[in-house]
Amino acid sequence: MFHSARIKLTGWYLLIIMSVSLAFSIVIYHQLTWEINRFEQAQRYGFERRLRDFDLPIEADHNSRPLRILIENPELVEEIERRVAVTLMIINGGILFMAGALSYFLAGKTLQPIQDMMDEQNRFISDASHELKTPLTSLKTAMEVFLRGKKKNLNDAKTIIGESIVEVNKLQSLSESLLQLAQYQNPNGHTLFEQILISDVVNKAVSNIKPIAKKKNIMIKTDVEDRKIKGNKYSLEDLFKILLDNAVKYSQVNTSVSIISKKTDGYIEIEVKDQGIGIDDKDLPRIFERFYRADIARTKNSHDGYGLGLSIAKKIVEIHHGSIGVKSKVKQETTFIVRLPIKQTNRSS
Repeated sequence: MFHSARIKLTGWYLLIIMSVSLAFSIVIYHQLTWEINRFEQAQRYGFERRLRDFDLPIEADHNSRPLRILIENPELVEEIERRVAVTLMIINGGILFMAGALSYFLAGKTLQPIQDMMDEQNRFISDASHELKTPLTSLKTAMEVFLRGKKKNLNDAKTIIGESIVEVNKLQSLSESLLQLAQYQNPNGHTLFEQILISDVVNKAVSNIKPIAKKKNIMIKTDVEDRKIKGNKYSLEDLFKILLDNAVKYSQVNTSVSIISKKTDGYIEIEVKDQGIGIDDKDLPRIFERFYRADIARTKNSHDGYGLGLSIAKKIVEIHHGSIGVKSKVKQETTFIVRLPIKQTNRSS
């Protein structure tokens, strides 16, 4: 489909370029031939005036060749006009060749963002379908096994319903994450930016994650400056909730998670550090990819994760014109570093 569209767009580019080129060629040809004829007439009249000055006959008599025939040379004029036409044809042929190559290149450049967007959408649909299939298959299998069983009792029914609720909760969590990711990926969506205190945003995120951290006896330490930035407080709260939830999820029991900030060259840098199992070097380059989950050691105790959180976090940072990175030591710690500009203009994303 992309190749076909590229060929069609190339054809349209070429048609426009050649139409303009041929139109100019016709104008140039007519202008040049008119100038050649005008010059030829001016030359002829000049010669005739000089002949009259010398009292030479212009018209032929019975003993001489007519001088007018010698002065006029229509064959030369026709030859010049023919050469002009041939030259313009050669030039247009060269333009056709170069414009064809350039049009094909530009058509590819024009369509590439559309192709990338379509590929991204197709991958998104494929990945989402795959992730939705797992809990749906689990639900279906559990129901079928229960229905095929000969002896059915209330306890079995309660067990099946309980397992089904767990799978439904997973589906709900996945659908909410997908909607959230789509919201930040949607270029037509509008994000309101305003002056906010980054410390307020972080504290709100911490208060949301504290109950989860308490279950593992994990202390969350904060040292964030009361610095104002321009951003969307709701999306930034989501960002730090994702990072803190991730830190708590992969930290060992009875440890701590820290979130600190510092100012660097027009940016505020916020670090979220855990004392967890770390991330292997081979996984670090792909950690922000949608639906990507690191090795089994990192995911075996977190069955409710779908690998969307960090993708959402990256999108949030991008709409704030910032950057996010990660560094990790296996079996020791992982640190996510968020850099947000202190001064920026309002934008819709």
